[in-house]
Amino acid sequence: MNCSMRVLSEILTVLFLGCTVLSSPVMADIYRHVDENGVVHFTNVPTGGEYSFYAEEQEKAGTQDLVQLVRHYSRKFNLEEALVHAVIKVESDYQPQIVSKKGAVGLMQLIPETARDMMVNNPLDIEQNIRGGCRYLRLMLTRFEENLDLALAAYNAGPTTVSKYRGIPPYKETRNYVKRVKHYLAKFRNSKDYHL
Repeated sequence: MNCSMRVLSEILTVLFLGCTVLSSPVMADIYRHVDENGVVHFTNVPTGGEYSFYAEEQEKAGTQDLVQLVRHYSRKFNLEEALVHAVIKVESDYQPQIVSKKGAVGLMQLIPETARDMMVNNPLDIEQNIRGGCRYLRLMLTRFEENLDLALAAYNAGPTTVSKYRGIPPYKETRNYVKRVKHYLAKFRNSKDYHL
């Protein structure tokens, strides 16, 4: 091999290795902090020493795995599969490691208190998150006598708030949430194309 061919070969090897490294998923640790009011905060970028390691980020579940988990827990909790997908779509857009500013975690955006109540030890675990979210959604449907609008409003704003207003609370976020979930529910009922 002459000199120019060897240099070209080395350049191609470096480029191949660089592309392989850059295309690998970047994983991040999740940190947790409980403030003086007892509010739990999660982040993947700790801003101070008050944060401590909580969990290692997991790789995203494969499409087939996620569909199977949703199917399993939908059946277990007597939920429409398309409804669970619609909630996941609106809550997290299928991003299992997402943490909201309010501390809601994972695919179904469980707040720490709800996660504890639903016996979810690690809300970043995809299966636990789906199980806990489905169980909570079933509880909301049962509490509000299968009224989907009220159950979705309760999933978003809390059941106490829905009971207080005797209907969907007058919060723009909650009203938009109910509309968006119902939009995706209709779409997923027709196509079953969940855009994972």
